[in-house]
Amino acid sequence: MNMNEKFPPKADPPLAEKANMNKNFLVDDLKKTEMVPTRDGFGKGIVDAGEKDEKIVVLCADLAESTRCHWFKEKFPARYIEIGVAEQNLATVASGLANYGKIPFIASYASFNPGRNNEQIRTLVSLSKLPVKICGAHAGVSVGPDGATHQALEDIALMRVQPNMTVIVPCDAIEAKKATLAAAFYDGPVYLRFGREKTPIFTTDKTPFEIGKAILFREGKDATIIGCGALLYNALIAAEELSKEGIDVEVINSHTIKPLDSETILNSVKKTNAVVSVEEHQIVGGLGSAIAEILAQNFPAPQEFIGVHDRFGESGEASELIEALGMGVKDIKAAVIKVIKRK
Repeated sequence: MNMNEKFPPKADPPLAEKANMNKNFLVDDLKKTEMVPTRDGFGKGIVDAGEKDEKIVVLCADLAESTRCHWFKEKFPARYIEIGVAEQNLATVASGLANYGKIPFIASYASFNPGRNNEQIRTLVSLSKLPVKICGAHAGVSVGPDGATHQALEDIALMRVQPNMTVIVPCDAIEAKKATLAAAFYDGPVYLRFGREKTPIFTTDKTPFEIGKAILFREGKDATIIGCGALLYNALIAAEELSKEGIDVEVINSHTIKPLDSETILNSVKKTNAVVSVEEHQIVGGLGSAIAEILAQNFPAPQEFIGVHDRFGESGEASELIEALGMGVKDIKAAVIKVIKRK
């Protein structure tokens, strides 16, 4: 990725040209995609960031291979620190390094980072606006058999509420790499959320990525789907299937949950007057809540929420859990039809 490229262009192209341009942001056939976990994009991204700047350091809580930090460790052993199973120390040591000019990435499972070290992140990182990059891997129910204790469903809410914190949830491995590079050189603390399971790669190297700027993936007029993370793939498949039923759905990739791109969201909702939020997280405190706050203040509109509804996860295969907890393609389609009826 060219770090100097600016996407999208400042001048908005005509609608027809924009629609064609957005199509080029995605793979040619959504039904034929390579399967790669978003954590792989993170692992490659930190290596690239480390090559660009010697101030980049990586700290891990005894999960280097699982989080894909081992690639950085192999390339830059002198800039890798193994903290062990001590997530509070992970954030504390990183804050000290950041105070002395380093750019630390701290990595563990999202259940423990930021789940276990939330207080240290709040007091030592966010409060001082230090450039520590918190990397929560194995997030969401798609961790699968690891079960409820390891299925972070509250992490976005924990980080979104903290002043000075930026929150990013990449949709696939390509976007995860772009997000990691962007976060490395972004002022202040950033929370990056990644998954364990292999998920479809449906963006391309040409797909734009800019922190705080949502991406319009599909034009539509009947309803707006706004999603983040790997579930955005289900949203695109749902929109494609709904189009065959005469329902024209707009799809927006809101990879940055904080700061939220209110302009792009409001422009879409003012056109469709119906919203479905899609996320692999509790519907309380995550992307859906952030969208609802923007709409309540600016343009109240009907909204349906796809996500986890006030419960913990459970053990099972990733694909089975997505369906069982109401986040599959059929659930998104049903939510779109329901929200359109509420107009």
